[in-house]
Amino acid sequence: MTSGTDFSFDALPPLARRHVRVFQLHQFLDRFAMGLTVAVVALALTDRGMDLFQISLLFGVYSVTTMAMELPFGGLADRIGRKPVFLAAVIASLISLALFLSTSAFAVLALSFAFIGFGRALRSGTLDAWFVETYRRAAPGAEVQPVLAKAQWAGAMGLALGGVAGGLLPDVAGPLAERAGFSAYDVSYAASFAVMLGVLAYTWFGIDETPRPLHLRALKAGFVAVPEVIGEAGRLALTHPVLPLLLAALAFFLMATNPVEVLWPTYAKPLLDPDYANTAIGALTAGYFFAIAFGAWLSPHVSRLFKRRHAVTLRAAFAALACVQVALALQGGALGFVAAFIAFSVVLGITETPASSILHDCVEDRQRSTMLSLRSLIQQLGAALGLVLAGAVAEAISTPVAWTLGAAFLLVAALLVGVVGRRLSTKAG
Repeated sequence: MTSGTDFSFDALPPLARRHVRVFQLHQFLDRFAMGLTVAVVALALTDRGMDLFQISLLFGVYSVTTMAMELPFGGLADRIGRKPVFLAAVIASLISLALFLSTSAFAVLALSFAFIGFGRALRSGTLDAWFVETYRRAAPGAEVQPVLAKAQWAGAMGLALGGVAGGLLPDVAGPLAERAGFSAYDVSYAASFAVMLGVLAYTWFGIDETPRPLHLRALKAGFVAVPEVIGEAGRLALTHPVLPLLLAALAFFLMATNPVEVLWPTYAKPLLDPDYANTAIGALTAGYFFAIAFGAWLSPHVSRLFKRRHAVTLRAAFAALACVQVALALQGGALGFVAAFIAFSVVLGITETPASSILHDCVEDRQRSTMLSLRSLIQQLGAALGLVLAGAVAEAISTPVAWTLGAAFLLVAALLVGVVGRRLSTKAG
């Protein structure tokens, strides 16, 4: 069996290879549907008459809904199955898109964004857990990190291509939509709705999970057991020798990088020629997703350099990311900024699978979805805190200073992961 530094996808059993390809296609389609609206959401809201404050409130509705529901639905997925919870997530996404297409009223748009958050919470930790568990049964003893990287690459490519298509559709088909009485940006949302229907069908027929009882009594029992599942996962997260440090490191990681991911267009635009600044930012957004996909592809090769020691790989990636973030903050010209930003994005893509591999090795199947949801929640809290801190520093001093100070959080994350590595080595010894 393939493991360690000798991993080979072709050496996996046929069932395991098929499983990986099925999940790759699923991730691509799901992220492609999301990517179709990423590039135009702010423009679509502005076109509906929303001001910046209202747009901020709508994203706030999304964030609050997601964070409030992350753990309960992760726990539910561990009880009643991952596939039915993911199907519910897709239905929530379809409702959100339908509501968005139907209105320009703030209250209804807020409901749409609540359903986006609801869908995000339902998605968190569902099919990812199913993927790892089924893969391990199909290929016992095989390395997980390289196939996680394949799945991440597929998802990032879906976001990238969806973002490109979502940006082009209003220009190509927007005039026709406007003649029919719709917004030009509705074309991207309608396309996302159509692809999401495809995701629903693909999940229903293509994702094979051993069914669990789903009658009303089983569903009620699943909800009743959620607090117990969450409590057990919480105790594990606090008492495990590795997980508390890993989760703290991931929170610091998002505190550092989320402000860059959110604020970079406001910093880059003044560096660009006003005649093509918006076009360049759209292209750089697509480049950001493609670079993350490249980083995901590169991740197993980087891991091989460190002999598949995931904590060592992650520590090196965090340290490299801190250096690149400082370099990005120091750029005063367009070409230097683009080069540094693409490098930042590539290293960002490298970080995902080593962290996921450590987490998956620390939890059992019965609590995997809950722990993935807990990870997502902690990362979101870290991202929100980092954005507030960076926004205050950027307003008081400058964005480059905020990013440079944020890089210190990455060094803290690297130190914590260093401790994780030592504990994993002690455990292995």
